[in-house]
Amino acid sequence: MAGSRPSKCPVCGQTATTEFAPFCSAGCKDRDLLQWLGDGYKIPGPAVSPDELAYHFTGESGRNGEE
Repeated sequence: MAGSRPSKCPVCGQTATTEFAPFCSAGCKDRDLLQWLGDGYKIPGPAVSPDELAYHFTGESGRNGEE
């Protein structure tokens, strides 16, 4: 796209590359993934119990029918 500015890596701010877009390197891409996996990033909203989450996806209790 003509006239567009290069995008910046959301982790370190350097210029992003097409190979690792939207990141600048494999290292920044991995750091971002680890933030998600390690609860470094969170989406706002009320906390959900494992039972509620299981019911949402299966319609069944996550405790094998235990009350």
